[in-house]
Amino acid sequence: MSNSPRLPDTFNRLAWSNLAAQSAEQIALAAAPIVAVLTLGVAEGQTGLLQTALTLPFILFAIPAGLLADRISRRALMASAEALRTVALAAIVLLLALGALNLPLLALLGFAAVCGTVVYSVAAPALVPSLVSAELLPAANARIELARTIAFASGPALGGALVGWWGASPAFGFAAALSAVAVVLLSGIYEPSRAPSPRRHPFQDIREGAAFVFHHPLLRPVFITQFIFNTGWFLQIAVFVPYAVRHLGLTAVGVGTVLTMYGVGMVIGALFATRVMQRIAFGTVVGLGPVTGFVAAVVMALTVLVPSPWLAGLSFFLLGVGPILWVISTTTLRQSVTPPRLLGRVSAINIVSYGARPVGSALGAIVGGFWSAEACLYLAAAVFGVQALVIWLSPAVALDRQPAMVEDGVAARC
Repeated sequence: MSNSPRLPDTFNRLAWSNLAAQSAEQIALAAAPIVAVLTLGVAEGQTGLLQTALTLPFILFAIPAGLLADRISRRALMASAEALRTVALAAIVLLLALGALNLPLLALLGFAAVCGTVVYSVAAPALVPSLVSAELLPAANARIELARTIAFASGPALGGALVGWWGASPAFGFAAALSAVAVVLLSGIYEPSRAPSPRRHPFQDIREGAAFVFHHPLLRPVFITQFIFNTGWFLQIAVFVPYAVRHLGLTAVGVGTVLTMYGVGMVIGALFATRVMQRIAFGTVVGLGPVTGFVAAVVMALTVLVPSPWLAGLSFFLLGVGPILWVISTTTLRQSVTPPRLLGRVSAINIVSYGARPVGSALGAIVGGFWSAEACLYLAAAVFGVQALVIWLSPAVALDRQPAMVEDGVAARC
């Protein structure tokens, strides 16, 4: 059996566009705060406001993007959003050249650029099942996640290097060029036509998508697990850097090296995901990510007793390997059991689980402030234990193989 199934050319265009779009996003996200501090001279509190502007689209537009993805061409929606990102990034380059860029304009244009990421994150998983056969879904999702992982691992470093070597304009210009490449690639994708959706009030459509997720015995525990995972992950991240410096004795380079292990784990996990899913029961793969996350959190908590940078690096490596298998397997599960007409909304509700991230960060601030970073790590291990328990008590882990694809004729409930 081939370990690298051949995917259709039209899907490969999507995969390459995904790499270009994700790289554009990561380069721009890395360049924005550097430019804000070095070029515009803003203070730390103001950079916090900039970061808020760059994350708000996920909260504000995930659900609307899901509604649109179920009503109009997903390819056209993604291309339009990516074109908006191209224009926004090009506008930053122009304002820099004119000496007219300021923090409000940078935040506004950055906000517009991130809208492209939100639309891509929602529409791409909904588009993939129409481009590949059911048996190729795991390989296709692994390819998508590998591109995202490569961009995540290399984009920030590249963005910082471009600003440092040649200045802000080339960094944003390069990001705009990559975004334009994504638009061209998306424009050449053939998307099979879908039956037109009935015109209803948007709240009816939102309610239908939410009801499908929260009443489905497979998708409901997946959503809950993901929400709890994000809480624990950002609880740990909120205190790791000061903890690593104070307790593990790491320098800035050491902290960066340990954090890099997360990206290394993600890349390795994405590369081997298809082979793992060919050899292990589908439900077991679904359960591997949460269990690996729990083991990683326990390893990090052990550094309180054994202050070893190697253990911290191992923890971040495991947090990269396991959860990337989770993303690929649960995306495949979601695509298989969701009627095509609901895929956009169901993908959007999945993005809403990211709302747990500020919850985890706030927990880190409260527990770390009143007690200690060590207490945060113990609490994170407990939170990761809960999410592993939730998924392993669900019927999802009992699946022997990927579920058969559901068609639109099936009622939107399990």
